[in-house]
Amino acid sequence: MHTIDLSNYEYRTDLVIEEKVEGLEEKEIIRNTYDIEGIRVEEMNLTEEGSRKLHRKAGLYRTISFSDVTDKDQYRKVEKAFITVLKDLLLESKIKQTDSALIIGLGNEHSTPDALGPKAIEQVLVTSHLFQLGEVEQGYRKTSAFSPDVTGSTGIETGKLIKGAIEAIHPDFLIVIDALKATNIDRVTKTIQLSNTGIVPGSGVGNNREELSYEKLKIPVIVIGVPTIVDLVTIVADTIQYIYKHFSYKIDNVGNSKLKLVPENRQNYIDYPNTLTKEEKEEILGSIGNLDYEEVKQLIIEVLTPINYNLMVTPKEIDFTIDKLSLLLAQGINKSLHEHFNTTK
Repeated sequence: MHTIDLSNYEYRTDLVIEEKVEGLEEKEIIRNTYDIEGIRVEEMNLTEEGSRKLHRKAGLYRTISFSDVTDKDQYRKVEKAFITVLKDLLLESKIKQTDSALIIGLGNEHSTPDALGPKAIEQVLVTSHLFQLGEVEQGYRKTSAFSPDVTGSTGIETGKLIKGAIEAIHPDFLIVIDALKATNIDRVTKTIQLSNTGIVPGSGVGNNREELSYEKLKIPVIVIGVPTIVDLVTIVADTIQYIYKHFSYKIDNVGNSKLKLVPENRQNYIDYPNTLTKEEKEEILGSIGNLDYEEVKQLIIEVLTPINYNLMVTPKEIDFTIDKLSLLLAQGINKSLHEHFNTTK
């Protein structure tokens, strides 16, 4: 195989958990993993040294992983985990209970995979106008919210709209909600990332706008994102890995009589290890079988990018999932910011 030059091709993820951090030292990144009612939470505190190696901003990153937010029981557990993590992140970012918030929903409401922010904003509790009218019940903080749409629709730089809102109402901190891009099929609509490092709107699809961060806005910025799209490169590369898993599963269980009772379309090998030898891989996929996962991705990038076929893909049930996720984020924010918020009222 020839050497592949990726300098002309962009390949990135919005999720810090997908970055290769194994080689980083403790002085560069501090990691911790724990469960909240069976929902996995992974913490990463990236230092300045680690920031330079990963080319990501230093700060706090929290990742919540789950399997199906449309399941009622799991929805409840994910919401509880989200509230716990968000409250902790607010404390770690030195945001006080009396601080006022401006909540921003980034994205395009007319494009379902990008509508997470705008849909969540519709369900966020706003109280700023009530504070202006008179006394507000104790246990509620001053909150404002709006969705600036996308520059392609308004003709106005998103960052300028947000800066204008900040200058008008002077919030103490920002919460920004946005749809993200993943490079792992398993994480699409199944991950919530929270951080206090800011965000560059549109960066996941190569359409960078003005950065929203403490450095630029002079107030803390909490970012909440969910990956809703994945590129075709990832889908093809992951499919090759599933082919290896499929054959590994078949070969290793060829004498398993119980397997014969399971229909082909019910044999779940997604978590099965790839046990194929290099020779077996080459027999199945020819010279591609000699490549590791990253080399396969690099090859597919080189093939698809020049002809503009590296499409962005989203799950077929994205409409229903976005409705569930936007409600979860909105209610989680409401319960985190307002001590006395009650959805039953």
